[in-house]
Amino acid sequence: MLSNHLSDGIGMARVPWSQLPSSEEPEGLSNVDDELMAAARSLAGVGAPVESLDYEVIENYAYREQQAQKGKIWFTYTVMVKWFFALLIGIGTGLAAVFINLAVENFSGWKYTATFSIIQHTYFAGYLVYVLFNLALVFSSVFIVTHFAPAAAGSGIPEIKGYLNGVDTHGILLFRTLVGKIFGSIGSVGGGLALGKEGPLVHTGACIASLLGQGGSTKYHLNSKWLHMFESDRDRRDLVTCGCAAGVAAAFRAPVGGVLFALEEVTSWWRSHLMWRVFFTSAVVAVVVRSAMSWCKSGKCGHFGSGGFIIWDISDGQEDYSFQELLPMTIIGVIGGLLGALFNQLTLYITKWRRSYLHKKGSRVKIFEACLISVITSTISFGLPLLRKCSPCPDSEANPGIDCPRPPGMDGNFVNFFCSKDKEYNDLATIFFNTQDDAIRNLFSAKTFHEYSAQSLLTFLVMFYTLAVVTFGTAVPAGQFVPGIMIGSTYGRLVGMFVVKFYKKLNVEEGTYALLGAASFLGGSMRMTVSLCVIMVEITNNLKLLPLIMLVLLVSKAVGDFFNEGLYEVQARLRGIPLLESRPKQFMRNMTAKEACKSQQVVCFPRVVRVGELVSTLRNNQHNGFPVVDQGQNGETVVIGLILRSHLIVLLQSKVDFQSSPFPCGPRGVLNSHKLSDFVKPASSKGKSIEDIQLSEDDLLLYLDLAPFVNPSPYVVPEDMSLAKVYNLFRQLGLRHIFVVPRPSRVLGMITRKDLLLEENGSSATMELQSSSVRGQRYNEEMLRSRIHPESPILDSLLIQK
Repeated sequence: MLSNHLSDGIGMARVPWSQLPSSEEPEGLSNVDDELMAAARSLAGVGAPVESLDYEVIENYAYREQQAQKGKIWFTYTVMVKWFFALLIGIGTGLAAVFINLAVENFSGWKYTATFSIIQHTYFAGYLVYVLFNLALVFSSVFIVTHFAPAAAGSGIPEIKGYLNGVDTHGILLFRTLVGKIFGSIGSVGGGLALGKEGPLVHTGACIASLLGQGGSTKYHLNSKWLHMFESDRDRRDLVTCGCAAGVAAAFRAPVGGVLFALEEVTSWWRSHLMWRVFFTSAVVAVVVRSAMSWCKSGKCGHFGSGGFIIWDISDGQEDYSFQELLPMTIIGVIGGLLGALFNQLTLYITKWRRSYLHKKGSRVKIFEACLISVITSTISFGLPLLRKCSPCPDSEANPGIDCPRPPGMDGNFVNFFCSKDKEYNDLATIFFNTQDDAIRNLFSAKTFHEYSAQSLLTFLVMFYTLAVVTFGTAVPAGQFVPGIMIGSTYGRLVGMFVVKFYKKLNVEEGTYALLGAASFLGGSMRMTVSLCVIMVEITNNLKLLPLIMLVLLVSKAVGDFFNEGLYEVQARLRGIPLLESRPKQFMRNMTAKEACKSQQVVCFPRVVRVGELVSTLRNNQHNGFPVVDQGQNGETVVIGLILRSHLIVLLQSKVDFQSSPFPCGPRGVLNSHKLSDFVKPASSKGKSIEDIQLSEDDLLLYLDLAPFVNPSPYVVPEDMSLAKVYNLFRQLGLRHIFVVPRPSRVLGMITRKDLLLEENGSSATMELQSSSVRGQRYNEEMLRSRIHPESPILDSLLIQK
């Protein structure tokens, strides 16, 4: 029966539209995967190891045999395992986030405790301890990245976005990348650099999901056979999507924001049943993080305090706003769009220069660069507050809820740093000489009028913005969520101070404007809207500010889009990741598929190919997909399917399908020699290459019948289809190759919605569709009668054909 399926699959290809031009003609097959490789190399400037993923189902003989052997019990078991994996991803990502936050908070607590105790005697010694502590943490981070896990550098979101878009960059989902991301984030964030741990947590969740999907790591002997369930790129893609949402949920304690982030920002394909699993994963993360916080309240987590997991509660802030405040809020959106676009452009220029000149000199230069930036950052954060005069604490009777002053490094406002009197505080040290989470909480704080001077906020804005631009792109795990929130909340608070002074209203809170500023900068830089809006509402616990957040996000995104692309798109382009955006370019509407592939040379294999010819072809080009052709009944060349390069290498390595006869052998013995898992590319390695295949002279003289291993139903487009239409088809279906063929000459049938509504028992569509088709038939008959004379014989013949 399956052999009949195979014959039918090959036979369906033997139609006139499947004729390919000869190999001398330039047009024929659009090998998009090779175009992506060339684009990636040209963008990255080097031979970047970028390859497309196989999200398409390869319906070869082994796949059909495996599907025929599976029953309802197997599919039910598969669905249950998917939900179980979603549970494991949520637990694993939540525990990783707990570990990172505990480590960062405790390292920061030890650092500030030691520094504060020493500066009671001498500030210079305290400065040295502060610098050396940060330097040691940053050195550990950059050393781990450069010598153990190079793919752990940066936030990892552009690479994960590329993976979900169909581009596989080697090394981004390995076990060592996961380890490097976790411990590298602890060092870089704990070392006081102008970056965050939220982006790396997204990458961490994706790594955990990928490792679970492939059964662990074989290199480090941390694998389990019963986890080897999902071996296709399509299933791994769904797991990685769950991991991305779990990372955002763990970073911001925003489960709904995590789901929307995965939907809006990183995924290119989305299905309704995936939404349930992603939401379930995010909910599990929220439970794990909440349980850890409750356990830490008993004091068992060392220096871990309320500043650990991000949540800046401003529910006691501004409860209402007037129409007059919409103008300054719109101005905040404009400022966020301008500064965000400038940030993207500056980081692009600096990162491009760093990758072209600095990082090419080796790991020592990367380590020295990160350590130098650490020393500069520590000097600025320690030295600038020393130049700022202290301010007297607010009256405790008029403000009974304010505790002033507080020692540096402790959760709260009004830090006493280099002050001559006890009842004074240093406003610049409150945001500079502090952890980023606590600094943001101080900027968002309500009922703290005149806590910061405009001079201190402006100084912090300029210096921290510069440090964030310079630090971005160093060889350490780095996220931009928290630095963006700090930058935006600073100028937002500045605008809030102006509104308070200009309008002279008591119900205006500077902290509310700080929140809007944070949202505007993130919207102007990352260009997220829905997910970012929900994340900001969840982390501030204030639903009343939702309309204002929506306003500044829309304005900042519109302003930023006028100048350049979003941060992740810019960085993906810089890293040579050829992303397919959601919409094709305008010029593609005026191009045809034939024009797009006119410079390509079609490389085909006959159905029965000599092994020596096969090896020579694979060594002489880098194509990852090849059309397989055969002779039709009339002697014309017809396409019988598509075979992947990786599948050919598996066949050459096994040698069990070699034959001495140059004639087709059929599918006999294929299932006994191969399983579907044999053709799966391992996610944790590059896989085999043609250089790894060892063949004797006798082997090269044998033949190989490719028909049982081809995909007999590849996607095909006519040569005159617009490139924009091909683009949408390619992206929406997650394809790797599309055949471009001449215009079809005949039609075998037509599929409509009615044909796709078949039930298992073979019954057809619903009565509604049938009645609509009848109405359509009557309408056509009436149109014919109105256009042709009622007694004309042409009308009778047309109606008989219907």
